[in-house]
Amino acid sequence: MYVYEALAQGLADHGVTVVFGLMGDGNLFMANHYSSLPETTYIASAHEAGAVMMANGYASVSSQIGVATVTHGPGLSNTLTPLIDSVRSRMPMVIIVGDTAEGDTHTLQNIDQEELVRPTGAGFQQVRGPETAMADLREALQRAAIERRPIVLNVPADYMWTEVEYRHDPIETMVESATTLDPESLDKALGVIVTATRPLVLAGRGAATPVARATVLRLADRLGAPVATTLKAKSLFLGEPESLDVFGTLSTNAALKFIGKSDCVIAIGASLNSFTTDKTSLLDGKTVVQCDYDPKAIGRNVRIDASLVGEASEVADVIVQYLDEAELSASTFRHDWIERSSELDPYDLPNPPTTLHGQLPFHQTVRSIDQLVPQDRVLVVDAGRFMFAGYKLLHVAEPKSLVHTCNFGSIGLGMGNAVGAAVAAGDRPTLLFCGDGGFMLGGLMEFTTAVQNELDVITVVLNDGSYGAEHVQYRHRGMDPTRTLFQWPELADVAVAMGGEGVTVRTPADLDTAKKAIANRTKPLLIDVKFDPDDIPSE
Repeated sequence: MYVYEALAQGLADHGVTVVFGLMGDGNLFMANHYSSLPETTYIASAHEAGAVMMANGYASVSSQIGVATVTHGPGLSNTLTPLIDSVRSRMPMVIIVGDTAEGDTHTLQNIDQEELVRPTGAGFQQVRGPETAMADLREALQRAAIERRPIVLNVPADYMWTEVEYRHDPIETMVESATTLDPESLDKALGVIVTATRPLVLAGRGAATPVARATVLRLADRLGAPVATTLKAKSLFLGEPESLDVFGTLSTNAALKFIGKSDCVIAIGASLNSFTTDKTSLLDGKTVVQCDYDPKAIGRNVRIDASLVGEASEVADVIVQYLDEAELSASTFRHDWIERSSELDPYDLPNPPTTLHGQLPFHQTVRSIDQLVPQDRVLVVDAGRFMFAGYKLLHVAEPKSLVHTCNFGSIGLGMGNAVGAAVAAGDRPTLLFCGDGGFMLGGLMEFTTAVQNELDVITVVLNDGSYGAEHVQYRHRGMDPTRTLFQWPELADVAVAMGGEGVTVRTPADLDTAKKAIANRTKPLLIDVKFDPDDIPSE
């Protein structure tokens, strides 16, 4: 068996059922052979960046390792932005990259690929020789799962046609041992927790599993604390009366007031970034206990008073055990929220600007579209100034149904993630919200991928004909924003030309057209929603 065949077979034998990629001379034979194996799916992207985005979206929704493959040189360099985004989202992925043949220093595509990858924060796994290719693949997959970040597996092209003996070496199922918390850290954390009179439990994506959810709720109940989540763990506590929903800059006004009354935040599986803490202002005057499986995450973004390193469910269980042994009485803090929350509107929508004259009001339109799409769906949100207000209006059933693509502040990563998410979503539709700049920058080319693979993707382009974040800066300084404006083609027509379906929404009456298009869709659907760039909120 040749190395390219062995790598493809190894992926299949390790349970990898989907690979996203773009072929080049460094990886084409492996990708082709993988696509020929039974019970495997190969999704060809239009751009190398798209392949990595797809693997990220797939991993986010499926909780499996996302796998992508690209060729060497520019093939790899084209992936750097989504690679950084995936590192910052702590997504387990393996990117199989062809490399220039050993000793071939004259090819145009030759570059030191390890040095290219290093600044991204991704791991790098070199295939040391043809005979170690299977062991190196195994290690890359294992590292991705343990380190929870992308691992680049670097394979020199001349290895691919070397014959090797194939032998599958399964990755042993990792049986996690019970967490043994550092006694000194545990004493310090318990000291902070038991002295709090108005505690609040904040859960992040690291606590977004059924087991962790149950134990975090048990901890909150034992403390008498309300619960809240980060954006990435949105809807983790959906339906629970003690839930404040999202903690941070996307909180409701009522939740913000209640957060302000708390005197201790117990953060579990949350990085406490600047959006969650509103640049630390939401933690002012509070003690903070941070719990995370990754020691490097502890105290990275904010000052903390105590910390515990361990998996979310086990940390919460240990705390509850000690609270029970100490016979600590629960606080009554959350009762005030429970009594009031049923009477509160989640978000008070502002009145539409008086300048609209029959055009589309942003908040009401986004909320209407959100309600038109079946609620059992996956939601992908691209970056853009719309997303801050948009996130308040969009709903998901549980955290794994939300794919957040703004970990590196780049627009244009939404469509690739939506393709990967749709592959993982099965029969559920995938709903993508993006701006027109983001769609033209990175979405247009991968819309074709959704079409070619007959994926159920509904793309809503919030189209103000501008680069909005820049437009608003010109306006704030009293400058001419003309340079931020674009005359895009009619995107609904473009979608149809690419083999999909498309409709345009210009007025509130056009939402009926969108409703019918969503209900009757048979192909990837694009809804081009026209807004005035001066009426898009950036809060």
